[in-house]
Amino acid sequence: MPDVGEGLTEAEILKWYVQPGDTVEDGQVVCEVETAKAAVELPIPFDGTVHELRFPEGTTVDVGQVIISVNVGGGAAPEAPVAEAAPVAQAAAPAPVAPAAEEEAAEPQGRTPVLVGYGVAASSTKRRPRKAAQGAVPAAPAAPAQAAPAAVPVAVPVSVPEQLNGHGHGAGRPLAKPPVRKLAKDLGVDLATVVPTGPDGIITREDVHAAAAPVSAPAVEAPAPAPVAQPVAAPAAVQAAPVVSTDARETRVPVKGVRKATAAAMVGSAFTAPHVTEFVTFDITRTMKLVEELKSGTDMAGLRVNPLLLIAKAVLVAVRRNPEINAAWDEAAQEIVLKHYVNLGIAAATPRGLLVPNIKDAHAQTLPELSASLSELISTAREGKTTPAAMQGGTFTITNVGVFGVDTGTPILNPGESAILAVGAIKLQPWVHKGKVKPRQVTTLALSFDHRLVDGELGSKFLADVAAILEQPKRLISWA
Repeated sequence: MPDVGEGLTEAEILKWYVQPGDTVEDGQVVCEVETAKAAVELPIPFDGTVHELRFPEGTTVDVGQVIISVNVGGGAAPEAPVAEAAPVAQAAAPAPVAPAAEEEAAEPQGRTPVLVGYGVAASSTKRRPRKAAQGAVPAAPAAPAQAAPAAVPVAVPVSVPEQLNGHGHGAGRPLAKPPVRKLAKDLGVDLATVVPTGPDGIITREDVHAAAAPVSAPAVEAPAPAPVAQPVAAPAAVQAAPVVSTDARETRVPVKGVRKATAAAMVGSAFTAPHVTEFVTFDITRTMKLVEELKSGTDMAGLRVNPLLLIAKAVLVAVRRNPEINAAWDEAAQEIVLKHYVNLGIAAATPRGLLVPNIKDAHAQTLPELSASLSELISTAREGKTTPAAMQGGTFTITNVGVFGVDTGTPILNPGESAILAVGAIKLQPWVHKGKVKPRQVTTLALSFDHRLVDGELGSKFLADVAAILEQPKRLISWA
């Protein structure tokens, strides 16, 4: 099970697309897993025949555990160990074979049988020539050319996955928590070169600092220490499905995946950042009229135009007028990080729970571009295909509770952000307009912000600006 996202430690197997005996090809998707952030399809990084599926669907598996084994020979699983396979391949290499042929013959033993991220690990193509060279140095002319293919099936037996699971010290993604990864990035330290001292091989902040002082670069190809045996115990199926009580009066639903991550993030945010929420109720009739005009015009033909689009644009303009609202609190460094870009998050309700993907560099997009980005973001989230990368790096979030008929709410900040705007239902209400009570479209906005870096004045100015723009949408032009 690869680490498919920042800091994720486990994933649930949603569906297997292959069964034992099936033939698989390099890059073929073999299963779908759900992490704490999204559903992800995992490809296989080599050709062969599926030998065993280690865990059934519905099982939550820790990162680093072997979930599938494949016989790269295409037939029955060979019994010979790797140590015996190398001499055979070496002796079978004919003298006149070109370098390309040598690389091809050594491919099975150079490929690491690991599912890494969203595709084949880039390191696999780099390691093949080196390992092929090691096996082809003593070119033995006496070996017949027909012997080379016979060596291929025994290059990687089925017993290898436990040793090359992609999470040892010599291969795969180093284990480290998000703050440690950020520290390494800031210091310019490659985590692959850091020797971990934390429990279970996790890299700590001290390890990164130690690596940053003397810039040492240990060879990535250094032989990995003997891995700790990971016996494949009975799958933890206790979390596989909801459990109904004997009297059918209660149902216990396991907390995992997106729901588990959301719960942890909200608890952490609520009890870390001191929340303040302010509200404003205003007349949004002119914006609603503008929405209808844009829908019937040619400039936005084929694009989705709705109130959320103009609310998002109003937020971006208000951020430009109040840039300090777009910031983050760095607890470790005791610094306020001002963001000079806006990755606009949009909270989306999906079958797997609440997701908050964000539009990268939304501040630089025109209205048609923003409309296209919003449409793609929402449709991808509803299909359950949002990637972890799409939910990382957000700077400001909008949550539209109005679509459920709710007037407003007190939203909780997304971790790492300083403010979140809740949009309430837009309703026809009696409103004083030009000295007379008339039916007008009215809504309420609620802004929650982190009072450590956003004081009442800044929060109030920002919220008032958003409301003013939506009350008089021509300000989208004059204030932009």
